[in-house]
Amino acid sequence: MISSAVIFSALELGFIYALVALALFLSFRVLNIADMTTDGSFTLGCAVSATVAVAGHPILALPAAMLAGAAAGSITALLQTKLKVPSILAGIITNTGLYTVNLAVMGFSSNVSMIRTSTIFTMIQGSLGSFYKLVPVMVLALLCGTLLVVFLKTRLGLSIRATGDNPDMVRASSINTAFTITVGLCVSNALTALSGAVLAQYQKTADINLGNGMVIIGLASLIIGETLLPKGKLWTKALGAVLGSVVYRFIMALALRLDLPSECLKLISAVIVALAIGLPAIRKSFKPATKGGVKEC
Repeated sequence: MISSAVIFSALELGFIYALVALALFLSFRVLNIADMTTDGSFTLGCAVSATVAVAGHPILALPAAMLAGAAAGSITALLQTKLKVPSILAGIITNTGLYTVNLAVMGFSSNVSMIRTSTIFTMIQGSLGSFYKLVPVMVLALLCGTLLVVFLKTRLGLSIRATGDNPDMVRASSINTAFTITVGLCVSNALTALSGAVLAQYQKTADINLGNGMVIIGLASLIIGETLLPKGKLWTKALGAVLGSVVYRFIMALALRLDLPSECLKLISAVIVALAIGLPAIRKSFKPATKGGVKEC
């Protein structure tokens, strides 16, 4: 039996990591770019948020983390668009460099503790009671999802979507694809860093290894959401990313309830992603073979 504490924790973490799923929806699905900067940007958001919060500015820590994430995304975009580095390698290069940057932000320490630090959650604890963590992260995830959908329906957003669908046609229409890719990656990594910033204040700690495997977690959430919700309008896809993140955290919670070793969680994540991606093929293999609209016996 799952306790209420486990349910609350799964919901809270699900909405926090939903920001990463939305970020990968933008880069992976809309722009059609496998952005490997995600791990480093997430840790960067954690580091900036913790450092600024410890300095006494927990609210300012969130936009500061987003700006730092956008800067990381711009570096990846620069490598890809100006230096013609393949997108995957560009992300890996930026991610590698961010390790040192993240250490520097945290004062060359592997972790920053915020045990006695005021956070965005402790500031509203008295007014929301036991929901002081769930309500703000839920509102933030839904707000970011809504703003992302609205942004993608603007003229610039439509240009970004067109760049992902057919970059050659976009260039022929005199649209600067380097600019649209840069904006898309900046927004994507800003969302990822925001997720890390909120998680750092949620856990009251920032660690240099918090971002490890974040690409897998985000992809798992995104693909689970796409499996649960049918393909449809843009808002349906964004909602699916949020829903998939929540479902993913519940799957992780169930795995922990089964007393599986914590070392197995990454393997479980990889299996979930593989099954989610291969689900259409699995469904097809169980359908009876047909020929000319008649089932073969």
